[in-house]
Amino acid sequence: MKIAIYSRGLEPDLRGQLNILLDELQKHDIKITLFASLAEYDLGLFSKSLSFFTGSHDLDSNIDFLISLGGDGTILDAVTLVRDKNIPILGINFGRLGFLAGISKEYLTIAVDSLVGSTYVVDKRTLIHLDADLPLFGETPFGLNEFAIHKRDTSPMIKIHTYLNGEFLNSYWADGLIVATPTGSTGYNMSCGGPIVFPDSASFVITPVAPHNLNVRPIIVPDDNIISFEIEGRSDQFICVLDARREIVDKDIQLAVKKEKFTVNLVRLNENNFLSTLRTKLTWGLDKRN
Repeated sequence: MKIAIYSRGLEPDLRGQLNILLDELQKHDIKITLFASLAEYDLGLFSKSLSFFTGSHDLDSNIDFLISLGGDGTILDAVTLVRDKNIPILGINFGRLGFLAGISKEYLTIAVDSLVGSTYVVDKRTLIHLDADLPLFGETPFGLNEFAIHKRDTSPMIKIHTYLNGEFLNSYWADGLIVATPTGSTGYNMSCGGPIVFPDSASFVITPVAPHNLNVRPIIVPDDNIISFEIEGRSDQFICVLDARREIVDKDIQLAVKKEKFTVNLVRLNENNFLSTLRTKLTWGLDKRN
């Protein structure tokens, strides 16, 4: 078995957890390749047996899993590394809320044992793909959570004409508009009042950001729709966002989003299903008055 490990970077008090993980993996004779920036940490005796990768081109079919150390944002980065290679991603939560990185760092040993013993579950998650008449987001015009259109900084609100398969849906006078995947429904979409939907619901959620018209509400549409946009506004530019990545574009650009052709595989332990994650992360069922 060969496992890749990715992280944006670790705080000093968490770097020891990396060595614990490396030790557990080597106990099972697992080959390890680390993201190159992690080489700057004190890896001790482990460094002699490690290889390193710098990007997606270094990951091939020999990689059985990619372990993401960080929060949900780190997993979003990992998705752009894995791309369409079908490498399952296991998220260890070194961050805060952690809807995607749902395994606590205290369970490192259990997580490794689950990988070795194949006592895990793989969830296939839908991605959203962006098409534009100008190249945007390089080789990764897709996201796990959402695509969003947003006004620039202090500029006035924008008008977003939105179409489903070419048929007019609505014009949104707002600071922006989110199209979230089911996975992303618990992210920016939820913060803007959008509904939470189950990961296997085969849908997109369209949610306005600070709409000017109070009768405008989020809407759930089937994910076999192509959603296209035309933008008006006093500013000549606006912001396009795919997960944590952003591009500033001219308002006359042509944009459309659809379901990506491939999916991403997220690894979870058997006991960590979507409902248990919601209850834990959102403290549902707990009386906070006590």
